[in-house]
Amino acid sequence: MLNDITIGQYFPAKSVIHRMDARIKILLLIAVLVMTFVASNAASMGLMIILVMTAIILSRVPLKIYFRTIKKIWLLILLTAVLNILYVDGEVIFAWGVLEITKEGIIRSVYMAIRIILLIISSAALTYTTSPTQLTDGIERLLRPLSLIGLGGAVHTMAMMMTLALRFIPTLMEETDKIMSAQKARGADLESGGFMQRIKALIPIFVPLLVSSFRRAVELADAMECRCYTGGSGRTHLNNPKAGARDLAASVIVVVVIAAVITFNITLDGIIWF
Repeated sequence: MLNDITIGQYFPAKSVIHRMDARIKILLLIAVLVMTFVASNAASMGLMIILVMTAIILSRVPLKIYFRTIKKIWLLILLTAVLNILYVDGEVIFAWGVLEITKEGIIRSVYMAIRIILLIISSAALTYTTSPTQLTDGIERLLRPLSLIGLGGAVHTMAMMMTLALRFIPTLMEETDKIMSAQKARGADLESGGFMQRIKALIPIFVPLLVSSFRRAVELADAMECRCYTGGSGRTHLNNPKAGARDLAASVIVVVVIAAVITFNITLDGIIWF
């Protein structure tokens, strides 16, 4: 059940996205996430969809991997869409008691669902196409200006923590799935009963998962200590990536899309403006 959760995994491939500088990918991801919520009409939202879909195709990561990621958040998407349908004022097209469905509510629910999907897919694309080492180096290099105010060591530590957290999400999900299977094999009932019964049934899962997490943390600390890891002070890098033509081209494309989105928002103001 939990094997479909692929957030934090890296899928090696020979694609243009994989060969891009991690720093550029992180910055472009931030820009895409911001513009996804800035897009306010069909034209601008269509541009963002085309941009994200193009990046997915160029990444050469199987589409079923992205579908698995979306599959696990369908309930969140549905809940968000329903709330937007019911709580947005506008032209009423259906009413039943105190519940009213408006044209604006339907439009907004569709837009919000698209935004959430684009948010998840674009974020997943970063981890799918960037190894943990590249991600750590990229975050550290982007935050390097903070060393000017005496936070150089903290920057490396924070980058390492973020990368390890992403890296161990699939591992913890796999461990959880194994524990659940083992408990079911012992006769544990994890799917029936009331709400409180299901909560109590999860205790035999959380306890061994917590113990396993602490054990993995100790093993990781020992492994880093055996490799003489002492933090970011004085550390060097085997590879020093530099932005190339593909990074420049991707940046130009994203900037053009951002300009187009802002232009559409301004020129089409009043059609669908949130």
